[in-house]
Amino acid sequence: MAFKTDIEIAREASKQPIQEIGAKLGIATEHLLPYGHDKAKVSQDFINSVQDRKNGKLILVTAINPTPAGEGKTTTTVGLGDGLNAIGKKAAICIREASLGPNFGMKGGAAGGGYAQVVPMEDMNLHFTGDFHAITSAHNLLSAMIDNHIYWGNELEIDERRVVWRRVVDMNDRALRDIVTSLGGVANGFPRQTGFDITVASEVMAILCLSKDLADLEKRLGDMIVAYRRDKSPVYCRDIKADGAMTVLLKDAMQPNLVQTLENNPAFVHGGPFANIAHGCNSVIATTTALKLADYVVTEAGFGADLGAEKFMNIKCRKAGLAPDCVVLVATVRAMKMNGGVAKADLGAENVDAVKKGCANLGRHISNVKSFGVPVVVAINHFSGDTEAEVQAVKDYVASQGSEAILSKHWADGSKGSEALARRVAEIADADRSQFAPLYPDDMSLFGKIERIATKIYHAGEVIADKKIRDQLKEWEAQGYGNLPVCMAKTQYSFSTDPNLRGAPEGHTLPIREVRLSAGAGFVVVICGEIMTMPGLPRVPASETIRLNEGGQIEGLF
Repeated sequence: MAFKTDIEIAREASKQPIQEIGAKLGIATEHLLPYGHDKAKVSQDFINSVQDRKNGKLILVTAINPTPAGEGKTTTTVGLGDGLNAIGKKAAICIREASLGPNFGMKGGAAGGGYAQVVPMEDMNLHFTGDFHAITSAHNLLSAMIDNHIYWGNELEIDERRVVWRRVVDMNDRALRDIVTSLGGVANGFPRQTGFDITVASEVMAILCLSKDLADLEKRLGDMIVAYRRDKSPVYCRDIKADGAMTVLLKDAMQPNLVQTLENNPAFVHGGPFANIAHGCNSVIATTTALKLADYVVTEAGFGADLGAEKFMNIKCRKAGLAPDCVVLVATVRAMKMNGGVAKADLGAENVDAVKKGCANLGRHISNVKSFGVPVVVAINHFSGDTEAEVQAVKDYVASQGSEAILSKHWADGSKGSEALARRVAEIADADRSQFAPLYPDDMSLFGKIERIATKIYHAGEVIADKKIRDQLKEWEAQGYGNLPVCMAKTQYSFSTDPNLRGAPEGHTLPIREVRLSAGAGFVVVICGEIMTMPGLPRVPASETIRLNEGGQIEGLF
């Protein structure tokens, strides 16, 4: 049996005009700023007008550590949202925007899959409403203004060796990781070493996703530290006088994007920080707006629960005053088998013993999420090759961990396949069982926060950081930044910093390579192991097969 590709299914979608989707949430046409017929931004005036309403229930979808077998976190988020609407609940979903870099690299798209997708799929995976381009432009405007300030006399006495603001581009381009700028003589400025990060790692992206309105956005942009003087005193973005112009560039990008699922249910798609190098959640403004408009809001956090869920709880919820009512942890039989040692080529054969062996990774995530005081349901994202015995093995294991697993077939059947999951999630959310609390208090030391995450979430035996890094953390504490949460940048494939160490390792070492202060976003980035803030393309990038067909339609997006 030949399955249709995601893009073929998306192309056959019967989309409703975006004004009809807005009407389902009570958004009048005059408060929608349309981008074509099937996507729109929601006006800040409307968002301001609903702030006195009661919040709906917040449901977080997270997952086990990703494997090449695929887990389907976004697919489950969309499927659960459709399932909730199908059983008569008023639900909306909130997901992140896709980055061009991974789409043209390995991912090939990020809008769900099968019959649990957000559309327009092609637009979402390409330029969409231009938010990422605006973030890239605002970020690089500041870069240009820093170098320009130095060129025209350096009134702020910036130490050119201590400019910490790098440039960004929304593409995987390893050649730009470390570069020298301003070569070619006096007219081009002062040569210095710098580099590029991918746009989704930009502090501007983090700020856009954590700001509640334009005034908050401008203040946070001004708070960003861009360089240091010879006496090591910080130079802020507002000292460069770039914060106003950056806010102008981000004015439209700050407004959440509204689109729809294949089943014509509302979906907010806004912001897109990566979870392995940034905080991995869609924007606060989209989530908090959705909570005022729907009775249930399903959102996701990137990669495994050790990254996405941890940062959702410790950064996004802390900053926005949110608390999840239920967490859905996505797993697949195929991924359990891979964690149990089965090669990708052999996943088609039934192997209950490997499933049981691989469940350790799932169990670790269940206990980690429970440690935040929130109830957890496991969603087994169904693949056609899964056998009843393998599915039952996962259910039995999850039951032994004091939770429950529900088989969900949303990929193949849309909302019909996710109704059982939707009913149970709604029951749990309605029961008000959540006693959410972050993992650490604000007043814990920065290194103490790193150790708390390393030992409690990763189950590391020790954290290694040289004196320079420890001293830097203490210096930031002395400057008043000690109350900030930490944003761990590490591989998504393992609880450790070794991407090949699957399962649930214990007692490993967590090496800290670098720390960066994101004073505007309001967290300290802790770069561990070999993680890169500028990814590279794989040997055979997805872009090699992305093209227009004879009918002018896009092919190759998965």
